[in-house]
Amino acid sequence: MSEFEEKILNLLKDIDKKLDKVLGAEGSAPASTEVPAEVMPAASKAEPAAKPSEVVTKQAEAEAPEEAPSVEGRRVCPKCSATEFNQIEDKSKILHSMGGIKIYAKNYQCRSCGFIL
Repeated sequence: MSEFEEKILNLLKDIDKKLDKVLGAEGSAPASTEVPAEVMPAASKAEPAAKPSEVVTKQAEAEAPEEAPSVEGRRVCPKCSATEFNQIEDKSKILHSMGGIKIYAKNYQCRSCGFIL
């Protein structure tokens, strides 16, 4: 992490601490300074707002793409449900080439029906 990023992170932490103090001080206000509910604006009648850092975290969680479940166990043919496959090279996809030797992507062909995964 660069020095600039560390400074920004420290500033954000300080702001977060100050927000905690301010939000904590709202609940512990002395009774003599309380304003009657009829006089208070509608926005302040609601429950205290969440901290900006919590809002950002919730937004990031909501926007995060759902991950596909991991594949466990054996390969299964979607057509015939067989579990035996031949490994074949896909000559249309070259993964690496060095010194004239090419490494191709692999495909799996079902031994029963010939379906290619």
